Amino acid sequence: MTKAQSTVDYDTQLAEKVQRLTEQLAPFHAPELEVFHSPETHYRMRAEFRVWHEGDDLYYIMFDPATKQKYRVDTFPVASRLINDLMPLLLEAIKPNETLRRKLFQVDFLSTQSGEILVSLLYHRQLDEAWEQAAQTLKQRLNDEGFNLNLIGRARKQKKVLDRDYVLEKVQADGQTLVYQQIENSFTQPNGPVAQKMLDWAIDCTRDSEGDLLELYCGNGNFSLALAKNFRRVLATELAKPSVQSAQYNIAANHIDNVQIVRMSAEEFTQAINGEREFRRLQDQGVTLSDYQCNTIFVDPPRAGMDDETCKMVQGYDRILYISCNPETLVENLQRLGQTHRISRCALFDQFPFTHHTEAGVWLERIK
Repeated sequence: MTKAQSTVDYDTQLAEKVQRLTEQLAPFHAPELEVFHSPETHYRMRAEFRVWHEGDDLYYIMFDPATKQKYRVDTFPVASRLINDLMPLLLEAIKPNETLRRKLFQVDFLSTQSGEILVSLLYHRQLDEAWEQAAQTLKQRLNDEGFNLNLIGRARKQKKVLDRDYVLEKVQADGQTLVYQQIENSFTQPNGPVAQKMLDWAIDCTRDSEGDLLELYCGNGNFSLALAKNFRRVLATELAKPSVQSAQYNIAANHIDNVQIVRMSAEEFTQAINGEREFRRLQDQGVTLSDYQCNTIFVDPPRAGMDDETCKMVQGYDRILYISCNPETLVENLQRLGQTHRISRCALFDQFPFTHHTEAGVWLERIK
C-alpha cells in the first residue's frame, strides 16, 4: 500500500466516523464536531501477542477476528516504535534459552512516549529460581542495548517482578508536564498521542471554571491531575484498587495538593451524595461531602455507560464533561441529560483508527 493510498483510507474511515457520530448527536442539537485525528501508525502504547513454537523457531502470532485463523506477526505498525524495536530482539534472546522459552505462550508489552517499556512473559508452568536468573540476564542484555525495560514473569498464581510492575509516562498537557504511573494490567489510554489531545480539550472546556470538580471513574487520575489547575479542589472516585494506588502515586509525583481520591464506585458515591448510605471509607479519609462546592462533574464511564440513578445525580451539576468510549450508551445517557442540559461543545477522538470504535467527548451546560 502506498502512502497516498494509506492517507485516503485513513481520511475515509475517519470521515465515516465523523458522519456517524454527527448523526447520533443531531437529535440533541449538538454544535459541529471538533475532530482529533490519530497518527496512522505507531500510535498504540500496548500490545499483546501469543507465542507460537515450531521446532527451534519461535514467533509472535495473532488471530484474525473474522476467520479465527492464526497468522505470524514479525512487525506490528499499529504499536509504538518502541514495541516494534523490541519485538525481534526479545525473541532473538529468548529462542536459544530453554529456561526462558519453555511453555512461554504470550508476551504483553506496555510502552510509553517517554521511553520506558514493560514486558510481561506468560507461561504454562511454574517459574523457579533458574527462570529468575535467566530473566535477570535477559533484562540486563536488553537494557545494555539501549532499552529502559522492566520485566515480569507470570504463571498460575505467580507473578515475578524484575524490578517494577509499572512504567512512568510523561505527558505534555496545556504546557505542563505530568507524570503518570501506569501499572501492568490496569487501564491506561491506549493511543498516547490522542490521549494527550483529549487532555488538552478537557482543560480548554473547563478553563474558566469556578468552585470544585467531582470526577467519577477517575482511573489513575489521568484527567483529575490535568484538570486540577482549573478548579479550587477536585474530588475523584475510582473502584479498582490498583488504579487508586496509581492515582495516589501520581498526585505525589506531580506535587498536586488539591486532588482527593476516594475508592468508591459511581453507584456507591451516588448513594452517599444522596444521603442514602454512610460510608466509613469517607470518614477514614477525612472526606466531608458537604465541604465541596462542586458545580462541575466529569464522567468517563465504562462501555455500558452510566446507570439511571447515576445519570439523575449527574443532572444536579451545572456543567458536565462526559468522555465516552461507546457513542451508543452516550446517546442513551443523553436522553436523560438532554432534558436539563445542552451540548455546548462536542468532539471525536480517533483513539482506535481503522476500527469501528469511536471515542467521544461532550461538554454540557445547564439550560437556563
